[in-house]
Amino acid sequence: MEYLTYANSLIEKLIRYRRHIHAEPELSFNETNTSAYVRSVLDELKIPNQVLCGTAVIGQIGDSGKCVALRADMDALQIEEETGLEFASKNPSAMHACGHDMHTAMLLGAAEILSANKSQLNGTVKFIFQHAEEKLPGGAKALIEHGVLENPEVSAVFGQHVNPFGEVGSISLNSGPILASADELYWTITGKGCHAAQPHLGSDPILAASGLIQALHVLVIKEHNPLAPVVLSVTSIHGGTATNIFPDTVQLMGTLRTFNEEIRAELHEKLQKFSSDYCALFGTKSNLRIEKGYPPLVNAHSLTDFISSVASEVLGSGSVEVLEPKMWAEDFAYYAKEVPSVFWFLGVRPKNMLEMPPLHNSRFAPDESALPVGAAMLASAAMEFLKNG
Repeated sequence: MEYLTYANSLIEKLIRYRRHIHAEPELSFNETNTSAYVRSVLDELKIPNQVLCGTAVIGQIGDSGKCVALRADMDALQIEEETGLEFASKNPSAMHACGHDMHTAMLLGAAEILSANKSQLNGTVKFIFQHAEEKLPGGAKALIEHGVLENPEVSAVFGQHVNPFGEVGSISLNSGPILASADELYWTITGKGCHAAQPHLGSDPILAASGLIQALHVLVIKEHNPLAPVVLSVTSIHGGTATNIFPDTVQLMGTLRTFNEEIRAELHEKLQKFSSDYCALFGTKSNLRIEKGYPPLVNAHSLTDFISSVASEVLGSGSVEVLEPKMWAEDFAYYAKEVPSVFWFLGVRPKNMLEMPPLHNSRFAPDESALPVGAAMLASAAMEFLKNG
């Protein structure tokens, strides 16, 4: 509770951080101003920091003993904001509709709390203000390749994400796989264009594509263990320009998600063959490009119990809920593949509201009273993890 009291005293500052970032959203790999703002705050706190991979900011307190990392993402989504807030996005077609402005402000708050209590730190804390979570290949992978988990070597990474389904003052988490892998699928179905009145003179890629979309669901149902969740969704179809012409090509887009890496690899192969064989029935050809995305996010079992106990201490008994795994994806998964890590979801739904706009919605507006809660959780997790050296 100690750090929550401290975090609550920072509420006006945290709101100021959040609103500044919210009003000036920047898309993935272009977080230049956000990066500069984060550095200015860390400089004020006299926390050494550096830029990595162009726009990511890495701060550090301490230089000896065990090291823990805290991570927040900074990029926005390509969405036109419709919240009507006085601090709404000033940048056309860009919005913090996934709460990364909240994440960044909370990590800045945690940095201030830990800086004020650094004499009690029994080790080192790295603050990872990460770029480009929303766009493949993601920022986490590049940061790891550039040594963010080294010098000093990081023993654990903690991160959090705002949760519109959870009430302010609560967190939800679980151990094991909690978020899915996410692969992007791009089909080009090629046929032979002809006059719509003479279909026998061509090969129709629209017919092939529409049948393929339905048949793909059969592939998912029949070709893997039904106890292992898989989502295959076709989300876009483009083809044709006139009522009397069969086009030469049709393009499809979609996503494949699963918690199991073996099933993921197996489905990549099956999708290629199935798409090719199915389209051949219509005299057309399938070219499927699979852009491999983030791996499943797996929370370390022992550290999940640890975070649950920290949350109960900071937020009170009854504040911790069991997270139902989601088919969302997060590049925090890359950190979890390298070192034991935990990612939890922080409630941001106002206590007097039964339902609020979801993530990635143009009206998403989290309750700012969650800011000190998130800051206190991050600071407490780091401090408690380092206590035992």
